[in-house]
Amino acid sequence: MFVLMVYDVDVKRVTKVLKIGRKYLNHIQNSVLEGELSPAQYQKLRHEVMKIMDPDHDSVRFYLLRSTKYLTIEKLGVPSRPGDAGAFL
Repeated sequence: MFVLMVYDVDVKRVTKVLKIGRKYLNHIQNSVLEGELSPAQYQKLRHEVMKIMDPDHDSVRFYLLRSTKYLTIEKLGVPSRPGDAGAFL
């Protein structure tokens, strides 16, 4: 499945959440990660993030697509990460 993770957490936890996310996904912009995961990998990611976040003050969203068959990503402007250029998928 294709997973898009977006987070808004307290500054004390930003680095921890990003580090966990990078274990599973590609960091594409500030507080945004994406990538292909198996259901088991997604569950591990979700579990690790839940252990770090404060559900009363932090927000983490996962957008799950079963397939990238109908997904188009259009990028405008400068690449947000090195080596990241142009539209794909």
